Amino acid sequence: MKTERGNVWLAAAGIVIKDGKWLVVEKKYGGLKGKWSFPAGFVNGDETVDEAVQREVLEETGIKTSIIDIVGVRTGVINHSISDNMIVFLLEAKSDTISIQPEEIECAVYLSPEQLKGDPKTSTMIHFYLEKLSEKRFNIQKGDPGAVFGYTKYKLFY
Repeated sequence: MKTERGNVWLAAAGIVIKDGKWLVVEKKYGGLKGKWSFPAGFVNGDETVDEAVQREVLEETGIKTSIIDIVGVRTGVINHSISDNMIVFLLEAKSDTISIQPEEIECAVYLSPEQLKGDPKTSTMIHFYLEKLSEKRFNIQKGDPGAVFGYTKYKLFY
């Protein structure tokens, strides 16, 4: 367990759909080892959550992306002591060639919804989004709520 992250974790995951197929990765570690999951990872201190998801997708798959929307928030508490939170984004692919991060990722591929539904390696979260991904869309407002807060980056998704 990554206790050096403190007791509040923030991560981001990216759903990339291209030609009807979903970009998934097979991680080499953790609770999703050997499972198909969305590219995802923790937010660094110098980035916004939307920058983190684009970085993570690029690092894990080699695919450059742009933000379309936020499609969900996963939140839970691990062992009564760690708040584990993830923002799930819908992304558009801006490049084509998959190139994995071999230290963390076994493979990355685009699979059809039918392939994912029928594969026992598909994670619970992917099954959920295969059934529930809707047309709901957020808007993005950039700006600054006031110098008193000291933001160097600021976005409001609404």
